[in-house]
Amino acid sequence: MKIISMIPARYSASRFPGKLMQDLGGKTVILRTYEATVATQLFDDVIVVTDSEIIYNEIVNNGGKAMMSIKEHECGSDRIAEAVADLDVDIVVNVQGDEPFTDVESLSKLIEAFKNDPEKQIDLASLMVHITDQDEINNPNTVKVIVDNFNFALYFSRSPIPYPRDKSVAVKYFKHKGVYAFRKDAILDFYTLPMKPLEASEKIECIRYLEYGKRIKMVETDVQGVEIDTPEDLERAKKIWK
Repeated sequence: MKIISMIPARYSASRFPGKLMQDLGGKTVILRTYEATVATQLFDDVIVVTDSEIIYNEIVNNGGKAMMSIKEHECGSDRIAEAVADLDVDIVVNVQGDEPFTDVESLSKLIEAFKNDPEKQIDLASLMVHITDQDEINNPNTVKVIVDNFNFALYFSRSPIPYPRDKSVAVKYFKHKGVYAFRKDAILDFYTLPMKPLEASEKIECIRYLEYGKRIKMVETDVQGVEIDTPEDLERAKKIWK
């Protein structure tokens, strides 16, 4: 089984433009993410795929591997699908470029899910973290996920799900971490399928897989990490790095 990691990297992020080129402990965020992914030693290859010459040059000039996207893309999955179309791979792990604290244990759990799936019931796998802070549960920048008894995703939302109508019921809330592992066929299917209303409304790309009947295995991890979506997130990341 050939397993690679691809790191989709846009320069012009809507909430924090240029965030991937911000300094984090003497190196850029995207370079930190790339180096952390390589350091896991879990992958046959690690490649940054980007629409930006600035990001491309940052990786290549520091001895890394990068590819330039040919087309314009709405989301990271589309960018990766274009990049892997002609590559000989079985599993593609999407590590977000703004997550420099991605760890070995979490990525190993994702890969293990496919190794324990001989009947290929899993189309893709992703990570979730148990959260209890009410501000985080209600924050629309935090994507929540609910799962069935076998930890397959039922739905993702920026709203609190499940809605706590009966507050006496003990339910757990899970944050979706934007780290995915795909079978190559699943991500190529995603690339050819048009966006549907639920994905368009929530602006959560993995909803497209659910809308077309794909099965997403959620793997629980207790590693929170830091997703750098805002300047405040970057300041938090700098404190953690120190």
